[in-house]
Amino acid sequence: MAAEDAIAGWVFIAPALIVLTLFVFWPIVQVFRVSLYEWSLIEPRGPFRGFANFRDLFRDPDFEIALRNTIWFSLGVVPVQTFLGVLLAVLANRAIPGKAFFRTAFYFPSISSSVVISVIFIWLYQQNGLINFALRKIGFGTPQPPWLSNPKGIFEMLLGSVGVDNVTPWLAGPSVALASIMMMNIWTTMGSMMVIFLAGLQGISEDLYEAASLDGANKRQQFFQITIPMLRPVIFFVTTLGFIGTFQVFDQIFVMTPGGSPAKTTLTLGYLVYEEAFRGFAMGLACAIAVVLFAIILSIYFIQRRFIKESGLE
Repeated sequence: MAAEDAIAGWVFIAPALIVLTLFVFWPIVQVFRVSLYEWSLIEPRGPFRGFANFRDLFRDPDFEIALRNTIWFSLGVVPVQTFLGVLLAVLANRAIPGKAFFRTAFYFPSISSSVVISVIFIWLYQQNGLINFALRKIGFGTPQPPWLSNPKGIFEMLLGSVGVDNVTPWLAGPSVALASIMMMNIWTTMGSMMVIFLAGLQGISEDLYEAASLDGANKRQQFFQITIPMLRPVIFFVTTLGFIGTFQVFDQIFVMTPGGSPAKTTLTLGYLVYEEAFRGFAMGLACAIAVVLFAIILSIYFIQRRFIKESGLE
């Protein structure tokens, strides 16, 4: 009987295993294999190079630029989208008129085409676009050059305003162009985070809040002493998803700032893989970048898992 159950189990999961093997596991194995060869899209497989592709990669200045931009992108987007996701979830969870409409309105950008949204924001960020028009109307200046053409670092400009010059590239911060894409990314993803946090909020028992009210706790104390601690597993889950998603950003960079322009300040690891593979035809080097990106994302996942276990949140 046990043998029959085992056979039945394998029969039921066989379709899923076949699909995963063909479209997930086998491509991953191939990426690792190709990263060890001098492989081109337009020529047969070249000689075996071992780890030479990785050695060339870490000597490539474009890789350092892409890594720096990707780190800034992640550090800028993930905390803000997480904070806004919590805030929107708390607001949308209240008994207010039109609650269903607001939930839908905030979530709608998350299910819209990122390419279409990117094209719309290209228009908004133009010199005579709606964003600059609104800023001028309320008395604020607009960046020069315009948003998506401005390579100046955010922190570099702030430090320059207080007399600090010659800032290293790692401390210059994201460029105005990259920060513009970051703001758009936050707007498009905070709705998804809101939905996840809403599920977490609805799993918190109302008895906890009633008991806290009887003990004299106000709304602010209830939020920081009950809501946030109970949402910690969800927060860790959302931040992990956020880091994975931001480290893989490609489509918005491709549409809004082709080539990583201006001055490669929007070049990311995901876009660099595309550049090396489909423009430079260096598939071996592109796969080496993909392997490094895979290792970074996997490390983030394991750090998150270890932190959750040590915090007793499982």
